[in-house]
Amino acid sequence: MEEKIKGLKSSFEENGFISPVDIISKEQAKQHRIKLENAEDLLGSLHYKSKVHTVIKSAYELATNKKLLSVVEKLLGENILLYNVTYIIKEPKSLQHVSWHQDLTYWGFNSDKQVSAWLALSEASHFSGAMMMIPGSHKEGKKEHEVTNDKNNVLLQGQTVRNIDETSSVLCSLEPGQASFHHGWTLHTSSSNKSNDRRIGLNIQYIATNMKQLKNKNDTAICVRGKDDFKFYKKDKPAKIDIDYEALDYFKELDRQYKKTAT
Repeated sequence: MEEKIKGLKSSFEENGFISPVDIISKEQAKQHRIKLENAEDLLGSLHYKSKVHTVIKSAYELATNKKLLSVVEKLLGENILLYNVTYIIKEPKSLQHVSWHQDLTYWGFNSDKQVSAWLALSEASHFSGAMMMIPGSHKEGKKEHEVTNDKNNVLLQGQTVRNIDETSSVLCSLEPGQASFHHGWTLHTSSSNKSNDRRIGLNIQYIATNMKQLKNKNDTAICVRGKDDFKFYKKDKPAKIDIDYEALDYFKELDRQYKKTAT
């Protein structure tokens, strides 16, 4: 396992992403999907809600999976903050898509010591709208993003990088239980879901403990590996039960704050 993870690091540094990586079994992914959908029955849609690990225990369990964190440690270092956890859900036959963009564009960090993990809870294929990445694009730094009014774009402002040469793009298909990892400056996109099943992924954002937030002095995170000697962030409170109803108001406020910071 150690040698395999070392190989993943060199590929990440060269390409700006790695995919696919086995994290949990298909059966485990199925059980976590059931927990999500049970929560949706009670709370309503959880699509694109930030800090969902503060109210859904399953989301926190996945974000702190030991195998997943071992990969992140090789990419970021031994001291890791869990910054955000978000379900990205494309309904069957929907027009929802994600335009070409870079994750770090609007988050307000002072460096790029960040990794996004995308863990599939259902199949992510070309047909269902899996992500596509541009290898090596993370080495080019920040690109100009155009704000659009595309109501079908999942991104908060429909932010889009224009004139992308897609000939080198790589489709990151995932089976349930597999994950991809990408750098914050890696250009990526995903098309609409043309399948008959929901395309469900858990997007997990990790940052190094010495990464400062410049836009929101009240931003939150939680140390999930190593130690946090810097204490730049207020501490998130992870959910302790399947649906932590006592945390609902806190979760809604965190979601509001995160979206304000990211726009």
